[in-house]
Amino acid sequence: MRPARFETVSLPDHLADLAIEALIDEADLSPKPGLVDRRSSGAHSDMTLALMHASALALWPCLRQMAEAGQTHGQITQPLRAALGQIGREGEAAMLATTGGVNTHRGAIWALGLLVAAQALAPKAAPETVAAKAGRIALIDDPAAAAQDSHGAQVRRRYGISGAREQAQQGFPAVIDHGLPQLRRSRAAGVSESHARLDALLAIMAALTDTCVLWRAGPQGLHAVQQGARAVLETGGSASLAGRRQLRQLDAHLLHLNASPGGAADLLAACLFLDKAGSL
Repeated sequence: MRPARFETVSLPDHLADLAIEALIDEADLSPKPGLVDRRSSGAHSDMTLALMHASALALWPCLRQMAEAGQTHGQITQPLRAALGQIGREGEAAMLATTGGVNTHRGAIWALGLLVAAQALAPKAAPETVAAKAGRIALIDDPAAAAQDSHGAQVRRRYGISGAREQAQQGFPAVIDHGLPQLRRSRAAGVSESHARLDALLAIMAALTDTCVLWRAGPQGLHAVQQGARAVLETGGSASLAGRRQLRQLDAHLLHLNASPGGAADLLAACLFLDKAGSL
């Protein structure tokens, strides 16, 4: 009998696998306040869990190419930034073709694209180092990028706040300073993995000036998101009875406001990716 043969998975393939797994894990995580999950579509009348899965899977070629670009270029340069920009635009087109024009993962393409490229530059690096490298890439201009009057851009102008671009350029502080530490603390406390991930999401929600929330619900919605997320964590987190009660109240409040913390959801996927890639 011949011994089993195992195919060696390339680094770009592996990083793309981890990124897609992070997107699907984020989508499946329940109960997420205001967001698509296994229970419902949250505040998104145009999205379903099946659509989120299809969108995530459609991004595998794009994320693989971004990781490959990082591996091929080998250093942080303008040509690498230009390559990532072009691949990202092609990935966004593939996403929109899959979803019928629904923007399910534009922010995730930006965040995870930078992170898979940065991880490919330094496969054994710690999450903090990878995020810092991603930030250095994000600081480089992409001359081929057309100016987009996106919802995020409109919100940044209206309220004078930073958004996804600045979050990346700063090395993803919502993830590094809040999401990952909370994920580790909750695991150390012995809660289930799903509760640890919910706590990480809440920590990001509490810290992030989420342009998705501001677009849909204004400053009132952002205040509700941040204060509500803090209340869950301060009463024991999503694994405690008091925390679950606070989480239900937050979910109901966000649905009433039609508020969805989509930016925090993208950063939770980034958090889960860095957590998994850190064990390479």
